[in-house]
Amino acid sequence: MATEPLAATGRNPIHRIPPSRVPIQVLEIELFPSDGSRPSVRHPVATGRAVAAGPTLALVRARGRPLGLIQADARDPGELTALLTATAERLSDEGAGRAEADAALPIDPPLVSVVIATRERPGMLEKCLTAVRGLDYPRFEVIVVDNAPVTEDTAAMVTTRFPDVRYLREPRKGLARAHNRALPEARGEIIAFTDDDVVVDRHWLRAVAGGFAAAERVGCVTGLIVPAELATRAQAMLERHGGFAKGFERRVLSLEEPGDDPLFPFAAGTFGSGANMAFDAALLRRMGGFDPAMGAGTPARGGDDLLAFFRIITAGRRLVYEPRAITWHHHRRSEADLATQVFGYGVGLGAFLTAAVTAEPRMLPRLIRRVPQGVGHALRRAAAHRTPEADRDRRDTAATWPWKLSLMEWYGMLNGPLSYARSRRTARRTGGTTL
Repeated sequence: MATEPLAATGRNPIHRIPPSRVPIQVLEIELFPSDGSRPSVRHPVATGRAVAAGPTLALVRARGRPLGLIQADARDPGELTALLTATAERLSDEGAGRAEADAALPIDPPLVSVVIATRERPGMLEKCLTAVRGLDYPRFEVIVVDNAPVTEDTAAMVTTRFPDVRYLREPRKGLARAHNRALPEARGEIIAFTDDDVVVDRHWLRAVAGGFAAAERVGCVTGLIVPAELATRAQAMLERHGGFAKGFERRVLSLEEPGDDPLFPFAAGTFGSGANMAFDAALLRRMGGFDPAMGAGTPARGGDDLLAFFRIITAGRRLVYEPRAITWHHHRRSEADLATQVFGYGVGLGAFLTAAVTAEPRMLPRLIRRVPQGVGHALRRAAAHRTPEADRDRRDTAATWPWKLSLMEWYGMLNGPLSYARSRRTARRTGGTTL
């Protein structure tokens, strides 16, 4: 028997994902396939796998454009497919006219360099590269940067399975260093970064190029990140807590177009994430690349992507969030890894805020002025959403997101400034140039 699906739409979708119901299959629904056939329902990552019964999260697309996420459950695969399709069509009706929006792409697509940093995960990297190989884009190159490898497994896999991919080594540990290693080697006008635990949508680069063509002075394009799987409780917990998705509407942001976030541009986490980001190559080089004192593999643990977004904005350029640029991310599977990740996010956020005011001290008065506005904005939004249904959602979330995880995130954030200072000393000692 089918249950009524729960649709999540808008810029900040609420995922009513019950971690106790895992595994939750992740599907993709295309309402208007290019061959003119009926709506298609499929596994976006495990291609060829049949749709199964049970709890499901599905991304709805109309002519490639993502419209939202829906959830459903049924005991029969055919019934589930019918239920998902009907719900997706209602979602399409609600967003009538949006299916054709933002479809224009450059007539002469620029050369794009796809950069993937990795460390001792050849199995995941192989899946990532297989998806990249299938990209529907006429001009791109692929660079893999092996960061501080301890074995030859990654090198062997890349050179054997993907001889057209350029393989580079960065002996010094750190994600930012690995990304910077690719900058002098990349030939593209645009450099697009993704992670080895990601599967890219085949239209990813077309959407990225479209984002750069969406406005003048675009320095960076980010995109939609959707879970590749929800097989474990930890994966479902992260997605329910907010995941990586930033909404389904294109946004163009700059100092002159700050959007509605009172903490702009310090709320860089709302702009996108490092698993799906692309930069004007010349601008990124002029900026000196990424801060080597930040990112995974350093005491700062993260924040390198956020700082890059911040510096793009403060340099007077535009950042475009383009939801058509889709990647599918494999979340951490174990709750122990999730706890480590959450603490790392907190440290990275604290490090980013420290680095931001260090790199752009002129922005500090702006941050101080806007903190009270940000607090007031958050309180007003909370009050506006005080409904019985919202209260139930909050109670459900509290039950599936232990307070210890929130405490770890805050503790990490408080540690961020000292961690960044330690990272800077380490970077200088090991030959890095901090920003």
